[in-house]
Amino acid sequence: MTQTVNADPAELAKFSDLAHRWWDLDGEFKPLHRINPLRLAWLAGMAPLKGKRVLDIGCGGGILADAMARQGADVLGIDLAAKPLKVAQLHALDAQTEGVSYREVSAEDLAAEQPESFDVVTCMEMLEHVPDPSSVVHACSQLVKPGGWVFFSTLNRNPKSFAFAIVGAEYILNLLPRGTHEYDKLIRPSELVGWCRSNGLSLQATKGMEYNPFTQRYWLSGDTSVNYLLATQKT
Repeated sequence: MTQTVNADPAELAKFSDLAHRWWDLDGEFKPLHRINPLRLAWLAGMAPLKGKRVLDIGCGGGILADAMARQGADVLGIDLAAKPLKVAQLHALDAQTEGVSYREVSAEDLAAEQPESFDVVTCMEMLEHVPDPSSVVHACSQLVKPGGWVFFSTLNRNPKSFAFAIVGAEYILNLLPRGTHEYDKLIRPSELVGWCRSNGLSLQATKGMEYNPFTQRYWLSGDTSVNYLLATQKT
């Protein structure tokens, strides 16, 4: 079978170089650890995870995948960066997390191999890092069962998002490594919703995620101008 590689080698290298830091709660991925309980509670509130087959696309070091498994889901995490996947596997062994496994495979190839196999699909902070995000959305639709849920989170593309998520987060506050995001790869909600609808994914809910640098607090809100999450369901 011909492998589909919808990935930017520079992006894979960027996250691979930081792989050993993935589970350092005060390291480069601290923001992911901080927002994980928020997004987990939000998606689990709409799609209870216990006993469900769940796919986490672009799982990295396994922060979300591990947490979903601890909610009783049978989780498969996939990524195309080998080093973060090794970190995820080692963490699962070390933490004795049951019900989670990892594979180095693209969403597109897994969709051809296991169509309509998952109750819930998550694709968090990943679409803005691939050359063809619409291809990933299409794969998500193929992978989820009819009536199943697909959750996305990504960054809006506008001047405020550039100021907050790139200049502020990467260059002023040092919340993320410099160069984590490229402005041209950011995705407007209207673009993502359009891809979802054209692939049979019906929008059910949206949320924004905000951050106060003075209190260092994250919270979910109705403001989708910077970070945002979409909940969709396959019709």
